[in-house]
Amino acid sequence: MSNQKIINIAVIAHVDAGKSTLVDAFLSQSGVFRANEEVKEQVMDSNDQERERGITIYSKNCAIEYKGIKINIVDTPGHADFSSEVERIMKTVDTVILLVDSSEGPMPQTRFVLSKALDLGLKPILLINKIDKKDQRALEVVDEVLELFMELNANDEQLEFKTLFGIAKRGIAQKTIDEEGKDLSPLFDTIIDQVGTYPEDLINNTTRMQVSSLAYDSFIGRLGIGRIFEGTLKEGQTISNSRNDGTVTKGKIGGIFVYQGLNRVAVKEAVAGDIVVISGLSDVSIGDTICDQNDVRPMPTITIEEPTMSMNILVNTSPFAGRVGKFVTTRNIKERLDKELEVNVGLKVEKLSDSSADGFKVLGRGELHLSVLIESMRREGFELGVSKPEVVMHKNDAGELLEPMEKVIISVPTEYSGTVINKLNLRKGLMMDMDSDGIRDKVIYNVPMRGLIGFRSEFTNDTHGEGIMVRSANGFEAYKGKIDGRANGVLVSMANGVTLPYALANLEDRGKLFVGPQTEVYEGMIVGLHSRNNDLDVNPTTGKKLTNTRSSGTDESSRLTPFTKFSLEESLEFIEWDELVEVTPNDIRLRKKWLTINDRKLHRNDKF
Repeated sequence: MSNQKIINIAVIAHVDAGKSTLVDAFLSQSGVFRANEEVKEQVMDSNDQERERGITIYSKNCAIEYKGIKINIVDTPGHADFSSEVERIMKTVDTVILLVDSSEGPMPQTRFVLSKALDLGLKPILLINKIDKKDQRALEVVDEVLELFMELNANDEQLEFKTLFGIAKRGIAQKTIDEEGKDLSPLFDTIIDQVGTYPEDLINNTTRMQVSSLAYDSFIGRLGIGRIFEGTLKEGQTISNSRNDGTVTKGKIGGIFVYQGLNRVAVKEAVAGDIVVISGLSDVSIGDTICDQNDVRPMPTITIEEPTMSMNILVNTSPFAGRVGKFVTTRNIKERLDKELEVNVGLKVEKLSDSSADGFKVLGRGELHLSVLIESMRREGFELGVSKPEVVMHKNDAGELLEPMEKVIISVPTEYSGTVINKLNLRKGLMMDMDSDGIRDKVIYNVPMRGLIGFRSEFTNDTHGEGIMVRSANGFEAYKGKIDGRANGVLVSMANGVTLPYALANLEDRGKLFVGPQTEVYEGMIVGLHSRNNDLDVNPTTGKKLTNTRSSGTDESSRLTPFTKFSLEESLEFIEWDELVEVTPNDIRLRKKWLTINDRKLHRNDKF
């Protein structure tokens, strides 16, 4: 064990640059999989939502062996909403592989993850991916990345980064753009040449390990994941845990696990340099330093950026509450959120101060960060009422109100750019740059985060699905003033019952429907978008009257326009302050916070 040579690396990049695909190739070429084993693409994206959304949400570890050296690999999220995952693991690695698309070049999230690596003194290895693209401009992209390094104040050593070119999907890396690569050996060799193995003399020091991530096992309880920086760690060892708040507690290590391929393997002892999983410490938390019981030397705490968005998660109070969900009470929701807080360090939860609302205020890093949590709870059997997302404001020392901003890079066909630019201007956006090749326009904006709530679906419609939008956090600026919300009101059911084709056909002239025929509705449920700017109470359950000349059986359902069905994210973007999204395991419904007409009149001036 003590003679094992270890290198830890992380793969960092913008969304869709090919991080998970590259890790697939690492695992495949290191012999982790059997020759006859069927392997899914993006094997590290094991979470259902990761596979469905096509993104990495949680950082994950695996390990391979190359020329007798163990290489621990961390696959990190590229989306800014999960930046807390990236921040934590940077301190556990020796270098990072910065993956950049040969056509897109460095994107906003590239800047974010790279800045974290440079701040910690890491020297990245640049891999220009997807050089088989027809529109690849790999050499230009290398220059753009160099400019980005200089903008981020990289030191002289970091500016001398190694550059490779590759096609992750084919498991190829090469040292020049012109040569013909065969496998990932050039990348492996570059990692070893640049980093070297972890200093073996540190094994002789007393134990020091920092917890960078948490997990939970139903059999062995809470797990701490992190790197051993000095010494060794043994099963059953008595340790001192130096906590983030400055206190020190005693504990005993239960089990120790290391990574081999994709598997977690139990060992009796682990050494400096390795990334391990430990059990037995029920109160272990992110940033804690596990030390020798007689030599407490805490490491610098891991700082996480503050949440920028919040929403209220409430007990479901609709007439359909409790029909399909297993977990419907405040206690159920609190227990689940407390469990999430143990592993999701970018999240904060507060009890609502409003006595009329039974639930919690949940703060996170963005709409996607929060919607992933809600979707997970829905799949686990929870029923919830969820409010409109709101940004988290701050005040500076002078008392000035500050709001979070986002850098938005948009690529759209030229004929649609005018509409998009106009809407971003209305949302208090400031154009930073614009470029056009006559076919597509590339526009860069600085926009208040609250101005982008609900914009994605509009953007998709305005660009007929041909637009590309990339967002990333861009600091805080002075409050930009009021931004108008949704222009149209909604159609609100004033009756309980089942929708009928005859009623829906008559409502189509009033707006766009969100429900189809034979759908159960209740009073206060939103059934469509009004064509005007006010809400309209309607009855979607009215049937045709019998007459002597026409039968009520004449069905008009064939004339109905297909109704609009919202996803969870689209629902959260759509609602206004007096509306909720009702989330259940089977359905996502839109509703008014106050269900009856009289209650809505009573609370018309309230602000939820």
